[in-house]
Amino acid sequence: MPALTSHTADVLVIGWGLAGLVAASEAASAGKRVVIVDQEPRSNLGGQAWWSFGGLFFVDSPEQRRMGIKDSIELARQDWFGNAGFDREEDLWPQRWAEAYLQFAHGEKRAWLREKGVGFFPVVGWAERGGYTATGPGNSVPRFHITWGTGPGLVAPFQASVETGEVQGRVTVLPRHRVTRLTEAGGSVTGAEGDILAPSGAARGVASSREVVGSFAITAGATIVASGGIGGNHDLVRRWWPERLGTPPSAMVTGVPAYVDGSMQSVSEAAGARLINGDRMWHYVEGIQNWDPVWPGHGIRILPGPSSVWLDATGTRLPVPLFPGFDTLGTLAHLRATGYDHSWFVLSQQIIEKEFTLSGSEQNPDLTGKDVRLLAKSRLGKGAAGPVQAFMDKGADFVVRESLDDLIAGMQALPGGEALDPERVRFEVEARDREVDNDFTKDAQIAMLRSARAYRGDRLIRTATPHRILDPKAGPLIAVKLHVLTRKSLGGIETDLSGRALGTSGEPIPGLYAAGEASGFGGGGVHGYRALEGTFVGGCLFSGRIAGRAAAAAV
Repeated sequence: MPALTSHTADVLVIGWGLAGLVAASEAASAGKRVVIVDQEPRSNLGGQAWWSFGGLFFVDSPEQRRMGIKDSIELARQDWFGNAGFDREEDLWPQRWAEAYLQFAHGEKRAWLREKGVGFFPVVGWAERGGYTATGPGNSVPRFHITWGTGPGLVAPFQASVETGEVQGRVTVLPRHRVTRLTEAGGSVTGAEGDILAPSGAARGVASSREVVGSFAITAGATIVASGGIGGNHDLVRRWWPERLGTPPSAMVTGVPAYVDGSMQSVSEAAGARLINGDRMWHYVEGIQNWDPVWPGHGIRILPGPSSVWLDATGTRLPVPLFPGFDTLGTLAHLRATGYDHSWFVLSQQIIEKEFTLSGSEQNPDLTGKDVRLLAKSRLGKGAAGPVQAFMDKGADFVVRESLDDLIAGMQALPGGEALDPERVRFEVEARDREVDNDFTKDAQIAMLRSARAYRGDRLIRTATPHRILDPKAGPLIAVKLHVLTRKSLGGIETDLSGRALGTSGEPIPGLYAAGEASGFGGGGVHGYRALEGTFVGGCLFSGRIAGRAAAAAV
């Protein structure tokens, strides 16, 4: 029988991603004794957030105002609620969380982060542009603020706070501790118990062993579940896949490490927590296979500018307003109805140089490394950014050719390329190009491109000058095969505005809290059906802060 190790704490935090680090930092700062457990080796401290682009949603920020963007809490509320589409009885707490988060994003969020040394790239991005009416999905204005230092830069101050707490004896970090049960007494959650896994030297993100070498029990006055979502577990993704998004793909690439396995959902539910909105999820349709993978099935998301021609697997252009960067889940639902798991971008060298960014801290060495010289070279210089060029040279999903005939032949040679209708591809690209040749157009994408360049952020680094894709001076031609890429759970443990986990009766479970993706980023589904982007790591910050402070106050 493996040896049992025991610990006591005021606050137990399960999961050391951004929400967990923030919660632990807040509780420790309040003078509480904190224990943090995670099933991975310590190399993974910071969780998914470390790998992120670090996009943050602010409302009426100084960066927006300097870029000439007029934003307001009223406009942001219109966008959030129009996007979320709250329509269920269990949306009561998610709606309250949404309103609270909007106030946070409009108020102290930026100043709180600035006090911790977090800076922001001055050009605000325009993600999820929508393209519908004023009350439909999408951001009415640019709100995507990139953290200077990307995900690692956002994790750093909270990691430093936790490490300071360790030195001072207030925080204990226990790697390779996998929770299998929340312990209870007298109707309250009193801590957790589980397996101690074999030590592992696996690098960050690399799958680690599940060999059990011991067991543990932790007694705590308050327990915070901050264990993330289900994106690394394709079986769970398919089980919860909603009918409104069509049938689940038979093949997907994975946008999060394998440890994002949803294992704490059933553990929390067994302790009485109510799980809601499990069918709400967020997966991208611009995924590409990583030529240098870290975790199994590792995919990277293209953060596309708006100019590429988007074709389905047969070569038919996607309908209005399903342009790159406009409506993630609308595009996903449309593509799932085609019967194929992939689609295509067709573009020019001129477009890829201006518009292609890859999601992830490791794919943006200029922003992550805070390297101004590299930033100017990669974002404003000639040629594709280094990481993008590496995918063009080595990526399995990229085809680069001088002529359209050769490009189509290269597309057909890739797996699934037999579905492509060459004449349809030619028809779509040539028809689009005719619309660029004059100052008038009925092509909504071209009209939008011209409008987008009125925003100097788009004109500077995000949107290429409209041109004919088949113009030899803009070449060579490029095609990219796109896959569904798993990412985020939008549902989770239902919580009140103090982060307390709620039971099936709607009453708080004494001693149990939840934060981050495990709680649907707050309330069990703060985003509703769709996210506005820049809201995931921000939701971890907000819900982790609330849960950490509330748990500390309760013990």
